Amino acid sequence: MEKINQYRQYIQNVLKEYAENAPSDEDVEVNLSFDLERDHYHIFNIGWLKRRRIYGCVLHLNIKNDKIWIQHDGTEIGIANKFIQLDVPKQDIVLGFHSPYRRQFTGFAIQ
Repeated sequence: MEKINQYRQYIQNVLKEYAENAPSDEDVEVNLSFDLERDHYHIFNIGWLKRRRIYGCVLHLNIKNDKIWIQHDGTEIGIANKFIQLDVPKQDIVLGFHSPYRRQFTGFAIQ
């Protein structure tokens, strides 16, 4: 349970840092959403850019089976790299946006 609590804290800190440093526009908000009961964590943008509606998920992570699952990564940095810098073992990070077959070639956990 200690490992899971540490992963929760890592995820929240990394997402908060990303949201604080994300490019911003007065008409587009960067939103954080943490579902601590179900271990789902999101960053999404919402607003308007000129006359175009902006609404979309930038990051979606969750904790499942004692691992950090990256369900969507719309960043340029590759959020998995942030967790590696925090000494999260690659076998505890699942790139959920890759098909189960492709995951075996990523160097990260398969499931």
